[in-house]
Amino acid sequence: MAASIYNSVTELIGQTPLLRLSRFSEQHGVRVELLGKLELFNPNHSVKDRVALAMIEQAERDGLIKPGDIIAETTSGNTGIGVASMAAAKGYRFRVYINDFVSIERSKIIQAFGAEVVPFSTVPGFADYYEASDGDFVAATRWLVARVTEAEPGVHFLQQLQNPANPRVHELTTGPEIWRDTQGKLDIFVASVGTGGTLSGIGRYLKAQDPAIQVIAVEPGIGSQPGPQHPEPLEITGVHAFSGQPPERIPPNLDRAVYDEAIAVETWQAYQAARQFALAEGILVGDSSGAVLFAAQQLAARPENQGKRIVLLLADGGVNYLSTRLFSHDQPAESLKAATAVQTSQQLL
Repeated sequence: MAASIYNSVTELIGQTPLLRLSRFSEQHGVRVELLGKLELFNPNHSVKDRVALAMIEQAERDGLIKPGDIIAETTSGNTGIGVASMAAAKGYRFRVYINDFVSIERSKIIQAFGAEVVPFSTVPGFADYYEASDGDFVAATRWLVARVTEAEPGVHFLQQLQNPANPRVHELTTGPEIWRDTQGKLDIFVASVGTGGTLSGIGRYLKAQDPAIQVIAVEPGIGSQPGPQHPEPLEITGVHAFSGQPPERIPPNLDRAVYDEAIAVETWQAYQAARQFALAEGILVGDSSGAVLFAAQQLAARPENQGKRIVLLLADGGVNYLSTRLFSHDQPAESLKAATAVQTSQQLL
C-alpha cells in the first residue's frame, strides 16, 4: 500500500470508518445490523472538526476573515475544540465564550490551542439576559454576538447555530461517505440533535438518494431537560430538546422536514448505553453517542425493523468525559435518574 503524506491537519478530517457493532448487538439480542459511523477518528475526535473547518473556509471564501483576524464562537464543547485546532493551523486567533462549568478536558484542550477563553459569567449582562429570556440559549447567543461585534467590529463569529456551512458540510461529506460505504444499502439513520446541522445535512443527502430511508432524531427526555422541578439536571452534553419548543428556541440549522421520528432519551440511559458499548466494542464514546445507541436499541426491538440495517452517527470519543460521571462504573447509571449536575443547565454545543 502506498503511503500518503499530508500537509495540514485540515486534510485529515473526514473519511471516518463504519463499524459493524457485532458484540453490542449480540449482547442486546437485536436482530438488526447496527453500523456505527465513528467520528472519533477525526483529528480532534469528533464530528465537529468537519463543521469547524467548513465554517472557517466559507468565511475565507466570503472575504470575512484573513490570517491574523479574531474568530469567535459561543461554544464550550467539540465545536470549540475543532475551531481552536483549525484556527491554529490556519493562523487565526480564536476567542471562545464558554459556560463556567465545562469539563476539565474541554477547557484545557481549547486553551492548549492558544484560544482566548471568556466565561459567560464575565460578560456583563449575559446572565441577566439569559434569565430574562427564560433560559433561551439561542436568544442569549444572538444577544452576545450583537454586543461583541458592536464593540469590536473586527471579531467574526462563526455562529454554528445558523451558519449554513454547518449542515452543508454533512451533505457534501458525511452523508456521501455513509452512502458509499454501505453501497446505498441502509434502512434507518440515527443521530442526536444539538445545532441540528449533522442530522439535517446527512438526512437531506440520504433521503435525496433514497426517500424510503428513515431519519431518526434523538433528543433528551423530560427528566434530562431544565425545568421548574429540576433546574439543573444532569444533561446529555450537546443534545437539546426541540419537540414542543417554540420556533425561536429551535436552531435555524435544524431542518424539521428531514426527520421521520424523534426519540427521547434520558441521561442515565445514554450513560448506560455508552458504558455497555465500551465493554462490548472496546471503544469509548461520548454521552450523545450513548443516547444514539440507546435509541438504536429501541428501534431494533420493534418487530417491523427486524433484519434492517441501521446506521448510527457516533459523534465523538469518550476521552474528554473521563472527569465526568459518564464512565464511573462504580456508580450504576440507574442511580443517576434523579441526579443533578454541578454544571449549569447549558453545557452545550
